[in-house]
Amino acid sequence: MPLSKLSFKPGINRESTSYSNEGGWFDCDKIRFRQGYVEKIGGWVKKSNSSFLGSPRSLHNWVALDGSQYISVGTPIKYYIEEGGAYNDITPLRLTSGAGDATFSATNGSSLITVTEADHGVIEGSFVTFSGAVSLGGNITADVLNQEYRVEERTASNTFTIKAREASTSINNITVNGELSPVEVTANSSDTGNGGGSTVAAYQINPGLDTVVAGNGWGAGTWGRETWDSGTSSTATSDVLRLWQQDNFGEDLLLNLVDGQIFFWDKSTSSNLGGFGRCVELKDLPGADSAVPTVARKVLVSDEDRHVIAFGCDPATAIGTQDPLLIRFSSIESLTQFEVSPENTAGDLRVGSGSAIITAVETRQQILVFTESSLHSMQFLGAPFFFGINQISENTTIMGMNSVIPIDDAVYWMGKNDFYVFDGRVKKIPCSVKEFVFSDFNQNQADQVITGANSSFNEVWWFYPSQSATLNDRYVIFNYQQNIWYFGSLARTAWMDRGINDTPIASSSGFLFLHESGFDDGSTSPASSIDAHVESSQFDIEDGDSFSFVRRILPDVSFEQSTADSPTMNLTLKARNFPGANYHTTEASAVTRSATVPVEQFTDQAHVRLRGRSIALRAESTQEGVKWRLGTPRIDIRRDGRR
Repeated sequence: MPLSKLSFKPGINRESTSYSNEGGWFDCDKIRFRQGYVEKIGGWVKKSNSSFLGSPRSLHNWVALDGSQYISVGTPIKYYIEEGGAYNDITPLRLTSGAGDATFSATNGSSLITVTEADHGVIEGSFVTFSGAVSLGGNITADVLNQEYRVEERTASNTFTIKAREASTSINNITVNGELSPVEVTANSSDTGNGGGSTVAAYQINPGLDTVVAGNGWGAGTWGRETWDSGTSSTATSDVLRLWQQDNFGEDLLLNLVDGQIFFWDKSTSSNLGGFGRCVELKDLPGADSAVPTVARKVLVSDEDRHVIAFGCDPATAIGTQDPLLIRFSSIESLTQFEVSPENTAGDLRVGSGSAIITAVETRQQILVFTESSLHSMQFLGAPFFFGINQISENTTIMGMNSVIPIDDAVYWMGKNDFYVFDGRVKKIPCSVKEFVFSDFNQNQADQVITGANSSFNEVWWFYPSQSATLNDRYVIFNYQQNIWYFGSLARTAWMDRGINDTPIASSSGFLFLHESGFDDGSTSPASSIDAHVESSQFDIEDGDSFSFVRRILPDVSFEQSTADSPTMNLTLKARNFPGANYHTTEASAVTRSATVPVEQFTDQAHVRLRGRSIALRAESTQEGVKWRLGTPRIDIRRDGRR
């Protein structure tokens, strides 16, 4: 019998059954399609062995005027600036006490130190840095006290506890896998002092939630977050996820807590701001007028006209009271001039539909503003109104503030039940894995969705939490060049395209990873294999009226760039007699490279014995150092009767 080519349409289709999707692919993990053929995705390595406190949920990079490259990293606990593998903590302060307001008391034989200060406002897990303290008399020396500490427990409105540790051990140096690992210091009987009258406590903003807490009241969880009756009552116990947004004002950094304060980090004078080189509130900058917003959903700097724009912020007439549909912008080239006057270009706008601004993204010549149910275009017009805003789509949803990304001249985002693109007009993207994604989605954690571009492969990645997960554990990819979809499992909390870097950067478990680097999982030490597979839908002869018998398979595989001495992947043929029956399979046929010079050589054929009405092909690899690409394998198949 002549050989038959196994040629399948690129992309994964889960909108139909495996049997009805004949000629296509049905299942996959950690693969992509390039020029129509399937291959294993690239691996990842740690950017640095240092870890952050908390899960990084925002990444932003830029180059300063002196050529320094920075990556800012926001977690629910801290905000960092990374440079050359070193993590610099710039988390803003919320309170600095007066000298002597904070005192200490120790207990013999214990490392727990009780700190007393009226109205300290800390919660468990908060961070505070002490200075000016003197020794308590024994093991708890001045050097032990005058460090940054994490609050162990809030014991009362005027007391909390810390755990004494070795002197001069910075928080960054004892962070291991996203957790603190200090060497404790135990007080002795001589530790009877209170730290003296010169102690100053600098309290960082309290940490936020790493996952959404769904409560019982109206508005808790996802119910009540849509347009209809979106207000919440005082009985709701849910809270929002701690997220950061950021943008550059020149070489400096403008950032804000989502639905919280707005901060500024000055590269040139950072050591003089806030006393610890930290960012400070925008309203506290020298020359700031009284109209500077103090709370916002998001801030950004318009590229062409250089306005600072705050979305979902407080009005100038009611500072501190957030208006979820209000947009305010500064005067041109100004960080701190928000008072409207004939002599400047400051002003405000109000979105005309929806109940709250979810997010905004800047594209070429416009800013897209999303509410929970509509999309608007904001454009710079010049005097006398400076900015205008128009609704361009209604009944358009968005999953969360980080579920959208601009790429070239288009903007892609994940909605509540669909995927969208804006390329001059809003369109739903036909999705062959739509039901697969949204039927296994934890809506309570929708704010965790992140979107990233992998421009080297023309891909948009969405990471999301599956139904049983509280953190992102799955992804779905849209290849906008080939208009195809594929998916897999991978835990990532933030993603950033290569940009000024050589590769994309992503985060997970407190670390940054360089993606498309090597072919293995570099989150472990030593690196481990990336288990990748793809499986076809069923195919048959004569629509399954007769049984098929397969005697051998002739692989078509490339292992170029593999680092393993003998890279191997497995091809498996699976057969069943009815669409609803179990598969019976051949033994996996190992395809191994044997030579690369002068041409790549691998296993020429594998003999099998397989019989069934319909057959599927599965390709997979579990070996380290393997890069594979599947071409068009052939099988020796013949009709084998009806019984």
